[in-house]
Amino acid sequence: MAQMTEEEADALDEYYTKNPPKINTAKAGGYFTRQRELLDVLDDISADYIVARAGATNKLPAQIIGEMVRERIGAEMVGAET
Repeated sequence: MAQMTEEEADALDEYYTKNPPKINTAKAGGYFTRQRELLDVLDDISADYIVARAGATNKLPAQIIGEMVRERIGAEMVGAET
């Protein structure tokens, strides 16, 4: 991946300082908003645990939740076989 020169970085800084991005709060939001909403339905302890695991493993919270659900399904299937 190519690196930015100092001149390019300065030009981008100046552009976005003079032209800040406009946010439309009427829109539902994107991927990261949905990630946050997913955690909002959980209690604080659960959300903190998932965020900590996600940060420690460089994964998204949704990936951590998916892994936990698959582990639980696997454990229930093993229990049902006996």
